[in-house]
Amino acid sequence: MKFRLLIVLLIVVFSEKIVAQELVTLEEAIALALEENYDVQIAQNLSLAAKTDEKYSIGALLPQLNGTASTNWVSNHQEFVFADESRNVSGNAKSNATNASLQAVWTLFDGTKMFATRERLEQIASQGELSVKNQIVNSISAVIVNYYNIVRQKQQLKAIQELMSVNEERVKVADRKVEVGIGARPELLQAKVDLNAQRTLAIQQETLIAQLKDQLNGLVGLKLPANYEVADTIMINLDITEPEISNDIENKNYQLLATEKNLDIAGLILHESRASRSPIINLNGSYNYSKTNNTKLINPFSSLESKINGFTYGFSMTLPILNGFNITRNVQQARINVRRQELIYNQQKQAVDVAVRNAYVNYDNTKKILVVEEENISLARENVTIALESFKRGVATFIELRTAQQSLAEAYNRLIAARYNTKVAETELLRLNGSLLK
Repeated sequence: MKFRLLIVLLIVVFSEKIVAQELVTLEEAIALALEENYDVQIAQNLSLAAKTDEKYSIGALLPQLNGTASTNWVSNHQEFVFADESRNVSGNAKSNATNASLQAVWTLFDGTKMFATRERLEQIASQGELSVKNQIVNSISAVIVNYYNIVRQKQQLKAIQELMSVNEERVKVADRKVEVGIGARPELLQAKVDLNAQRTLAIQQETLIAQLKDQLNGLVGLKLPANYEVADTIMINLDITEPEISNDIENKNYQLLATEKNLDIAGLILHESRASRSPIINLNGSYNYSKTNNTKLINPFSSLESKINGFTYGFSMTLPILNGFNITRNVQQARINVRRQELIYNQQKQAVDVAVRNAYVNYDNTKKILVVEEENISLARENVTIALESFKRGVATFIELRTAQQSLAEAYNRLIAARYNTKVAETELLRLNGSLLK
């Protein structure tokens, strides 16, 4: 009696705990992850840096304009000696000189290097956006897998509780048989041992669920409530086809698209390196102002004040002739880098193709297993019901009942695992296809 009362109290406490917890949907968890996940925020920060470079890349096409200004005071001791000694003079001379200039240099031609540089920065910014999308897809995938892992473990806990109810009935029947003298005490003891083992499993399962909830909370920046609950069922799309995922995968997989940008960027670096062989033609212009005020003049032939201002303009050309083969070396290194990026892209494309095929095979097989296990669980439940009723009437032994219970436990394990594995396989297909972002 005390034992049954303890079980009831545990169930009541557990039920109250669930009621008090706030339900968090998968959509809410994903929304929080997109806002608070640190991996997403870091990727967005890197993308913002690339966009900033791209935003100001127009500066490569504009002239450079620099202004300078200075003012100086001079105090010198001067001495002038002439053939006519009466004209000799010496003393301290003081003056103030003010200079200002505005200089402009506009590169008119550099082998189109400036255009390649600007396009390279645009491609880097575009790659940053793709990297953010790829990280978002990965984070969404992680949230989905973690969320439904909690659901999986909840279903596992529910299965344990169902098996506990069977064991409780088994304990009651064994106890009554011992009381009336038709049962063996070892059967009763074994039934209690099995029930205690399941109670231990239930406690361990609750611990695992709590840990998984903390992991999910970590993925969303610890923005979930202190106590929250998730859904009870795993929603699975069983209608995905392989062509739907694999067709045009090179334009859907964000990691592959970001890798392709590396190839484009390498080609532009090669363009920049080749352009270094071309002459550079600049349009130069400046405005200069100079004023000198001799406040204390010793040299009688010097002016008391001078002022100069005006414009200077013209063209200049720089032609690289010999620079230690640096340009040739840079061009060859750029060609090697282009080839390396081609190999990396082809390798990544192959890896994605293989991953899609493997993920679909896994998805298709888990669907088949799920159908079998959905049917099998009904058979296992019916078998336990029959075995329990037979045990009550004394037709079946406790060993037969225990065997039926173990079969039901294994059937639950396989079914719950099949549901979760099918969802994981579905999520992986959608991650590879980029559809999670949509």
